[in-house]
Amino acid sequence: MNRPKAKVEKSLLSKGFSRSENDHSYFVYVTKDGKRTTAKTKTSHTSKMKEIPSNILAQMAKQCHLQTQEFIDLVDCPLSRDRYEEILFERMRKFCS
Repeated sequence: MNRPKAKVEKSLLSKGFSRSENDHSYFVYVTKDGKRTTAKTKTSHTSKMKEIPSNILAQMAKQCHLQTQEFIDLVDCPLSRDRYEEILFERMRKFCS
């Protein structure tokens, strides 16, 4: 279930995440209305990591408020940005109530 790091990063950007660079590449989800959310994750700058292993993908999924398979679908594209935003708001509503 590993995924190429470049594919994961490109997919996150195409699905509405903004990127900032520091000691890692940080990705924060920004809604279609331009609001930052609590959904965020990061990838390493190390050149040794060409692929992101499944255990790290699972952690990234949790940070983005998704189950692991949903995160894989987000990366592989069956999960659209619109559907991701719906899932995100549903889960945030449950968490806040």
